[in-house]
Amino acid sequence: MTETNPLSPQDCLVAVMIAVSASDERIGTAELVKIESAVNNLPIFGDYDEDRVNIVAQTVFDLFSDEDGLDALFGLIRDNLPERLFETAYALACDVAAADGTLADTELRLLEEIRYELNLDRLHAAAIERGARARHMRL
Repeated sequence: MTETNPLSPQDCLVAVMIAVSASDERIGTAELVKIESAVNNLPIFGDYDEDRVNIVAQTVFDLFSDEDGLDALFGLIRDNLPERLFETAYALACDVAAADGTLADTELRLLEEIRYELNLDRLHAAAIERGARARHMRL
């Protein structure tokens, strides 16, 4: 990471996924698999260096240990992620949150904060949430 551009757009997407996963203070296997699957399979990550995931994860963990870390994380994301990818970030966050079949209150609060910080239209966010719910249903 350089001083002028600490996070690439893909780094921002990874950071959002890791933040949601870590929001309940435990990162489950299903969430890790979901993050890995997204990075390995989605076109947006086609030229992404997978080794960056660990660097981004450490950045998120370092920020979470700071009192104002969440605000700093959102600042980095808003500064380095093109606005046209804000809904993509939210969709990835919803998929990670839904991956283990349960949504902790901390995950729900962070998703709400992401919607607010990225200024997502409530109707669009509801559609993204419904899509994540449909993709992660269990018998």
